[in-house]
Amino acid sequence: MVYRQVIGATSYAFDDLRELLAKATPPRSGDRLGGVAAESAEQMIAARMALANVPLKQFLNEAVIPYEDDEVTRLILDTHEAQAFAPISSLTVGGFRDWLLSDAATSETLNKVSRGITPEMAAGVSKLMRNQDLILVAKKCAVTSAFRNTIGLKGRMSVRLQPNHPFDDAKGITASILDGILLGSGDACIGINPASDDPAIIGELLRLLDGIISRLQIPTQACVLTHVTTTLGLIGQGAPVDLVFQSIAGTQAANRSFGVDLAVLREAREAGLSLRRGTVGDNVMYFETGQGSALSANAHHNVDQQTCEARAYAVARAFDPLLVNSVVGFIGPEYLYDGKEIIRAGLEDHFCGKLLGLPLGVDVCYTNHAEADQDDMDNLLTLLAAAGVTFIMGVPGADDVMLNYQSTSFHDALYVRDLFGLKRAPEFDDWLVRTGLAGADFRLAGSAGLLLPEFASRLIA
Repeated sequence: MVYRQVIGATSYAFDDLRELLAKATPPRSGDRLGGVAAESAEQMIAARMALANVPLKQFLNEAVIPYEDDEVTRLILDTHEAQAFAPISSLTVGGFRDWLLSDAATSETLNKVSRGITPEMAAGVSKLMRNQDLILVAKKCAVTSAFRNTIGLKGRMSVRLQPNHPFDDAKGITASILDGILLGSGDACIGINPASDDPAIIGELLRLLDGIISRLQIPTQACVLTHVTTTLGLIGQGAPVDLVFQSIAGTQAANRSFGVDLAVLREAREAGLSLRRGTVGDNVMYFETGQGSALSANAHHNVDQQTCEARAYAVARAFDPLLVNSVVGFIGPEYLYDGKEIIRAGLEDHFCGKLLGLPLGVDVCYTNHAEADQDDMDNLLTLLAAAGVTFIMGVPGADDVMLNYQSTSFHDALYVRDLFGLKRAPEFDDWLVRTGLAGADFRLAGSAGLLLPEFASRLIA
């Protein structure tokens, strides 16, 4: 279907919904690299005007990637819930934006319609929204998940303690974990990106994390972010696996480049569930995504990178995850050039993920060759905290010495907690109080440093 819009004396035509979505996207380097970006600001505005008039029902009739060519498209359309869609089925994309911003779109209502919203609908409406719109609507979306603690409750923000080490050294990892725990981080999970893909080393890291959590009786979950097939093999060997991790993308071909498909993810979830290691819930999956991953694999089908990213959330949604996060600036300036593009993308990803019903967090990050700095990350972190972000990363000094990128620190989490009055997962907060690391008001106790020898001895026992 051709979509048309006239501005002044110029008539613009967009050959299909895929092109319309791409041309309506705010400027970013990845779409320019992929050759799908608007050629001018006027063409971008024309695309947005045309997009605003598209009925939401059209997204069910016109796939951006053909049904017969892509299992993610089939997943999106085959699992669409007509009953959940019914309350918004008469709206256009522009009308959907107005409804989302209205008082009628309460947290309860948004939860009820989330399974009726396709990723393309979410991506489409986000392209009509200012940053403040993305923040306001995401704040209204209430999404919770649980394993050994409860993630995503109102007024709370969790932190993944990320103790990476360039040599997977147990002492270095343990020191980082101690640092993070004393600063109140780790309720989302303690998650290591391993430097090695050797299953033997991955198994040692899993046992290291399991031992620390068990000895200190921390109500949190561990994860070693290795390939899902490695985790499957280790589960078969009896390794102590809490969360099953995998990077995912929004097209079948991009997921194939990661070495996975939907069948493998289903097998992995069933294996994780079979271990029954959760105490307050059974959400066992952890997914990471990022704008540009499909394009970098030449697997984007000329779909803009933000719409591809939203489609990745449909993959995640199918497996009831505990955690999903966009590693928003990690891929590099070829996909998000500067701080402005990274900030916009982070708000888009958070909005789309929450709207689709996911416990979405964001790795507020950038690579050192991007036109961005820590002030940009402070801005994005603050905006995401205002938007109710589910979790962020906690990296010692905000500088990941293994992955060589800049993220957020344990102290950054303390900053937004103080600024917005945010607590941690309730089970984790209660544990901090019981151990003396926090006071009755759940703020870190001034005597936390005095507990360093005790915790250090128990960590390395």
